[in-house]
Amino acid sequence: MKISESVRLEPGVYVLPHGIEVVANGIRIEAPDVTLIGQKQDLIGITMRSRQGVAVHGISIRNYFQGTHISNSTGIELIGAVIEGTHEAKPNTEFLNIWQPPEQSPGGAICLIDCEDWRVEGNSFQHQMNGILTFRCARLSVVGNQCNYNSGWGIHLNETVDSHFEANSCDYCCRFERREGGPHFGHMGADAAGFLVVKGSSRNKFIGNTARMGGDGFFLAGLLPDGTPCGCNDNLFEGNDASLSPNIGFESTFCECNTFRNNIADRCNYGFWCGCSKDFLIEKNRMLFNRQAGIAVENGVGFHVLDNQFQSNGHGILLWSSYSEDVRVAFPDRDTSREWSIENNSFLNNGNAIRIAADQDHGIRPGKAGAQRPHHHTITKNIIQNNRVGIELISSDYSTIEGNTIHNNVEANIAIADCEESRILNNLGSAGGYL
Repeated sequence: MKISESVRLEPGVYVLPHGIEVVANGIRIEAPDVTLIGQKQDLIGITMRSRQGVAVHGISIRNYFQGTHISNSTGIELIGAVIEGTHEAKPNTEFLNIWQPPEQSPGGAICLIDCEDWRVEGNSFQHQMNGILTFRCARLSVVGNQCNYNSGWGIHLNETVDSHFEANSCDYCCRFERREGGPHFGHMGADAAGFLVVKGSSRNKFIGNTARMGGDGFFLAGLLPDGTPCGCNDNLFEGNDASLSPNIGFESTFCECNTFRNNIADRCNYGFWCGCSKDFLIEKNRMLFNRQAGIAVENGVGFHVLDNQFQSNGHGILLWSSYSEDVRVAFPDRDTSREWSIENNSFLNNGNAIRIAADQDHGIRPGKAGAQRPHHHTITKNIIQNNRVGIELISSDYSTIEGNTIHNNVEANIAIADCEESRILNNLGSAGGYL
């Protein structure tokens, strides 16, 4: 069916194996109580190519490969649709490829390629592999959509910039990759995520979304498999909840200048994992009961960590250096952990409140030597109380520990080994327990 003028479709259920193609600009399609049904999950429900100013309201689409496939189109709006039951890779099988190009885009509710100035609002894209797939898009407004219970990604950004994502729900986006050893051996998550952000997707705002119980909550990757940098930079994450991930609430690796403010990352393996990133602001977030760490960063540079709450994590903040020739070539300035400001945070009942160490594997055991030693960290005005260890520095130089309240930590308030020219000044509470 080709639609070339504004239309209100007659309510009903229609089996249309080849779906609908929109072939005119500036039209409106009203489709309340209309359901389109595909036959083999191999074709598209609604197709648009090089269209402008089209509005689609209220339609339901099921059993296609992709519910909608839109390319080179601007000023489109999709509101109040229900698109479910699109093509899904068999569960408990593959580890996902987060780098698939547009021509190999997987199944999902909507796929946007080279689109600008879209409005996607109040839709339901649940119970399939993917909700929203975007490639080389700009200035999207994606608000109030339900993208839950998907086995791939709730919302996916690939080279998508200057867009706004607010009040979307992308919960339970997870999968399991079975491995040798039986049905219960494998990887929970397999690179599924509530939000996947890759390949230079920058200057986006993520406000008040949920990505709970996902393989990851928010997953940003800024380095291609061939070693080419593609940072997802200058993004804002504010008021989101990425709790209960078996892996990471907020992962943002090989990126720059991202801001994380007033988010929740509770009961994950890691609340934040930001390896080889630079100049992040992590402010006023909550990290409770994470198994490994609230914040874990390898070779991170110039972070500002302010006014956060760390409670009952394996580590509050876990920083370390490690050596990788590939990383040295791609990011020569990410040579170690350095120049952090950790200020006015609360650390209560963690294993280690703050641990900074050289030549580590995941920050907790000896790793490959060769990285520069961590240096020039500033730890000021924090409350560090009732942890196993307050502050632990190992082969970390030129640190400043000043004006903190450090009290009642079980094994040591401050433990230092093989550190050069560290300054410990004007801290309240007991400062004993040096190693």
